[in-house]
Amino acid sequence: MINETRLVDAFMSYVRISSPSCYEGEFAAFLISKLEALGLTVEMDDAGRLLQSNSGNIIAKLKGTLKGKPILFSAHMDTVNPGHDIDPICSEGFIHSSGLTILGADDKAGIACIIEALTSIRETKSAHRDLEIVFTIFEEGGLNGAKNLSPQKLEADYGYVLDSSTPPGHIITKGPSQNKLEVTVQGLAAHAGVAPEKGISAIGVASEAISRMNLLRIDEDTTANIGIISGGVATNIVMPEVTIIAEARSLDPEKLLYQTRHMIACFEEAAKAHETTVKSEVQTLYPVLDIEDDAPVVKHALEAFNACNLTAMLAKTGGGSDAHIFSANGIPTVNLGIGVKKAHTVNEHIAISDMVTMSNVALALMTR
Repeated sequence: MINETRLVDAFMSYVRISSPSCYEGEFAAFLISKLEALGLTVEMDDAGRLLQSNSGNIIAKLKGTLKGKPILFSAHMDTVNPGHDIDPICSEGFIHSSGLTILGADDKAGIACIIEALTSIRETKSAHRDLEIVFTIFEEGGLNGAKNLSPQKLEADYGYVLDSSTPPGHIITKGPSQNKLEVTVQGLAAHAGVAPEKGISAIGVASEAISRMNLLRIDEDTTANIGIISGGVATNIVMPEVTIIAEARSLDPEKLLYQTRHMIACFEEAAKAHETTVKSEVQTLYPVLDIEDDAPVVKHALEAFNACNLTAMLAKTGGGSDAHIFSANGIPTVNLGIGVKKAHTVNEHIAISDMVTMSNVALALMTR
């Protein structure tokens, strides 16, 4: 049975422990002690060394009595900034921060729901499936912890990531692949006041290229965005170089390829017109998530939601999650909505009722 008071107290304690990306160590140590006290065998992998984080991914396992291969449950330990000295406030059925920081419900609410379900199993001695619990590092900014976790460490048949900001009941089965584009446009320095005509403005070339691009919402499957522009030396020097970091996402791999090529071509054409050069690098951050509607992982989720008297719906998203990586590594995984609102902002909050609901869903998934 899910204990609301225990769940809220645990979540409040989790978000008070700072764990920005690559600094998850203190929180990881805290979670390891909790998992071991619940009877799980726990190990930490070496992803932290590879990613220069002070923690690796946590991999915990609990042997069950019900038939079937293990089921995976996962959430990420890291948070975005500002995430230090979080002061969670519980008021009128919601938990929010003081307004000076994020709350960290993305994704410590997911962790709290998983651990509360495990606590309930231990407390009631409920029969359950073999369970594999993975709490990842450095999810924000590229799913890096999951990408550096060895698939050989897991035996799960399928899995559930509790990390979608959609309301409880949403089962994310479709998600885009994302390409990161880093483009450097070369200009030519000149004195901006004495001889500007002798220079080539790198930012001018880049601006011309960007003005020709299809950006933001391209179609129902595809988005693109210019995220970071950096360059320049001084106001009196024609900018000799500028670097642009952008992204393209699509649920359709062919559309993603087309959009990526389109963006690069805009830069190359503008550079050619101004007799200069451009250097571009494209990195695929994660593959498409595409789980069939009748897959066992989906059927099991629908049964669990039904057991909790909750209407479920299959959905797609424009974001990425560790579910993309687990699925690509042979463990079909969906992302479940946990109801975090205004994530990645100082107005982030979550309803206590949504956390209770998703703890019950996690428990149903573990024990069915």
